[in-house]
Amino acid sequence: MVKELDVPGICCTCNSRWSCLSLSNSLKIGDRVEDYAQQFNVDFHAANKPWGITCDVAFPCACENEIDGDDARELLNNGCRCVTECANIPAAQEAMDVLLESAILYSPGKASNAAGVACSGLEMAQNSSKIRWTREEVDLRLRTIMIDIHETCLRAAEQAGHKGNYFTGANIAGFIKVANAMMDHGNT
Repeated sequence: MVKELDVPGICCTCNSRWSCLSLSNSLKIGDRVEDYAQQFNVDFHAANKPWGITCDVAFPCACENEIDGDDARELLNNGCRCVTECANIPAAQEAMDVLLESAILYSPGKASNAAGVACSGLEMAQNSSKIRWTREEVDLRLRTIMIDIHETCLRAAEQAGHKGNYFTGANIAGFIKVANAMMDHGNT
């Protein structure tokens, strides 16, 4: 039986070097989040946003605008060194501005979610050519794609005079990729 949990936020602090945060606004998962927290002895915070908890890395991943400006400032004040979007625009504009003005690494969804898109592309390539790659070959191809995306984002940001700004680099690189594809198809 699936029970709807009234849980706007969850937080799990793993026992490794990194603390990881995740937020979901209306979970329908039949007690599994709380059970997971109990089984692995991690914190579970029902009805709370996790952004006030000290962490090194945060992964907003539930919905648009789940982090506002105050949440972003709270993450920074608590020592967060990296925010990686794992959804479509989980940071509201004010949060983006706060994160971009800070010295932390801020990876927009279009860059950090690229692995999922790349996996779909690799799957389509295998299917259309009727071949099957080994797990190691798929992993190597995906790693190569992600390294290229990373380097492309950094290069685009630097060329635009915003060295190290992953957000700007991802936007510029993404725009150029789409514009080139359109021109390749005759759209000028």
